[in-house]
Amino acid sequence: MPDFHVFTLFVAFNTVLLTLLALNVSRVRIGLRIPNGDGNSIPMKKAIRAHANGVEQVVVFALVLLALTYQALSAEWLLMLAATFSVARVVHALGMLKPHILARQLGAALTFTLQIVGALLLVF
Repeated sequence: MPDFHVFTLFVAFNTVLLTLLALNVSRVRIGLRIPNGDGNSIPMKKAIRAHANGVEQVVVFALVLLALTYQALSAEWLLMLAATFSVARVVHALGMLKPHILARQLGAALTFTLQIVGALLLVF
């Protein structure tokens, strides 16, 4: 039976991250009094995209991590992939919410690289 501890920690951490990003959308929405959509507001657009991008990427990597867990990849590899991906998502979110393009680019590059590495590990 595969060990799901790393996967469980990954899901827990990224659930908290995505919830915080969703709460930020609500905070900005309330502060700017925008009931629906983005109100053509840059801060609202940033908050929505930071959350949505997290959802888009975390779900894909969670599936990869789950499949790698079923394939019994070592706990060390799973932990390294999960932790690095999670840090990349935090860095990317901060880069989207603050005017820090390098953080956004680094977070995106790490995210995409780890998704490809995970896919390759599934096949080979």
